Amino acid sequence: MRTWQFLVIACGVGALVFALARWLGNDYYFFAGYTVLQFVVLATAWNILGGYTGYVNFGSAAFFALGAYSSVFLHKFHPLPIPILIIAGGAVAGLVGFGTGYLTLRLRGAFFAIATLALAVVLQTLIVNWDYVGGSRGAYIIRPREIAIVGNYIEYLFLIMLTLAIAALTIARTIERSRLGYGFATIRDDELAAEASGVPTLKLKLIATTLSGAMMGMAGAPFPYYIGYLEPSSAFGLQYAVNSIAMPLIGGTTMWVGPLIGAVLLGTLQQVATVTISSAVNLLLVGVLLVAFVIIAPKGIVGLVQDRMRRKD
Repeated sequence: MRTWQFLVIACGVGALVFALARWLGNDYYFFAGYTVLQFVVLATAWNILGGYTGYVNFGSAAFFALGAYSSVFLHKFHPLPIPILIIAGGAVAGLVGFGTGYLTLRLRGAFFAIATLALAVVLQTLIVNWDYVGGSRGAYIIRPREIAIVGNYIEYLFLIMLTLAIAALTIARTIERSRLGYGFATIRDDELAAEASGVPTLKLKLIATTLSGAMMGMAGAPFPYYIGYLEPSSAFGLQYAVNSIAMPLIGGTTMWVGPLIGAVLLGTLQQVATVTISSAVNLLLVGVLLVAFVIIAPKGIVGLVQDRMRRKD
């Protein structure tokens, strides 16, 4: 299947999802759907660096928050349309991703993971002490109730995130089937052998960190308008760092569809748990499922299905 064909099918599925949410006639489905789609983008972005390239990133929340606070900064300076804020948030997070990669990609394994975790701590400290974007007290974003053409503003945000999710999945699928994706795979499988074979590993890793960071920033850019009030503890929330790692691992990290499956499965379960029990159980749910999949299906759902198909053959 070619990229344009995949894009047409993805847009068709997205249109059906939007129509179904409207048919149900409850704004909650748009709120919940936005969150699930947001995790689809985050999980896909993490997988470009963590799954395709093999570098585990614990700083997902930092890049997500960079996108969110870029929107707050620009909104206070001069309110702009959300698509422009998404581009700006992606540019800021991408630049930070490039800088972080340049400084830390000579580290490997646990050392790189710790460095990305330190990035989140440093950025959160800076935001807490930056009064212009609200500092520790947070910042309010007053959004309109309706918007031209679409109508309900939460439906507009849902469409924005649906578009981002389709774009993220298309990018991931294209990379997976390209020379760039093969280069990422050589780094993941054996970086020393890749270097000895002449693969420009540093260049490829910088591309991965920049692209992954930019996509996470784009996912975070509409967040202040979704929640209405942004504070450091919510923007740098543990759920973003944990979910962005757990969802690809549960779905499978070797294919673009893995993060999608993991995000839809885990994100939906979390929304159901939030309504029926409490949002406090969300991280517990992630931990239990992650442990279960590590034991039962260490390659994720996609890997489990592939293994069973091979046995049948």
